[in-house]
Amino acid sequence: MSTLRCGFIGLGAMGAPMAGHLAAKGLLTVVGNRTHTKARALAAELGVGASADAAGFAGCGAVMLCVSADADVLANVRALAEVLRPGAIVVDHSTVARDTAIEAQKILAAKGIGFIDAPVSGGVEGARNGRLSVMCGADPALLGTVRPALECYGARVSRMGPVGSGQAAKAVNQVMVAGINEAVCEALALGAKLGLDAEVLLPTLGSGAAANWFLDKRGATMLRGEFTPGFKCEHMLKDLRIARATAEGVGIAHPVLAQAEADYGVLVREGHGEADTSALIALKLSGAS
Repeated sequence: MSTLRCGFIGLGAMGAPMAGHLAAKGLLTVVGNRTHTKARALAAELGVGASADAAGFAGCGAVMLCVSADADVLANVRALAEVLRPGAIVVDHSTVARDTAIEAQKILAAKGIGFIDAPVSGGVEGARNGRLSVMCGADPALLGTVRPALECYGARVSRMGPVGSGQAAKAVNQVMVAGINEAVCEALALGAKLGLDAEVLLPTLGSGAAANWFLDKRGATMLRGEFTPGFKCEHMLKDLRIARATAEGVGIAHPVLAQAEADYGVLVREGHGEADTSALIALKLSGAS
């Protein structure tokens, strides 16, 4: 069986290390990014090609996307639809609306090209360590074709259902993430106000029922006022808006989402959009939330 030739578009904090894992397994042939200088730099590092447009991906059997917004996904999909061969597959790791995934599938299907919506969870650490959770909306046969590539950076690759189901699962994921962020930041702000020693408090909390990823990965840094991404506040706000629309669409009450969306909205408006989501603790310490 021939080796799958992959391309990767979107080389941000998540995409660059994901592309690196593909390259390490000999599956990556070309990368692309909105800022082409970034693509050229990573391509030189990984020993692959770089392309400034879709044409450079024409020889790929699979192209992975990891971009910022719904419009970016659809723009890339439309461009790739004109150059990929029938039978190729586009895998979208972005977090977008379920309807966007379904629209992308329709555009590509008209050209005989497959589509999988496959948002990821696990943060920058998960991307760097190849330990992401990949939530796929896919035809089982298509997923089987690209699974070896996805497992380069996915500790768990799950088929959630047909196209759109990956984004539905990511909405569920982000509700949980939002609630955990709110609880951890509120709790640690309380601990700080009560004068508790963080060096004792954090491992104590992490050894009991309050243990969670966000506390483990961000607890110490947020208490030091270090908010380097990570996952940016502006991206969290975008995801929360998608999750809220999803919840409203099925009639689910969403007070956790509402609070988190309001809080991250404040952070973004106050100029902290580029900061890690753990910057939420500053809002809690100020008493503004």
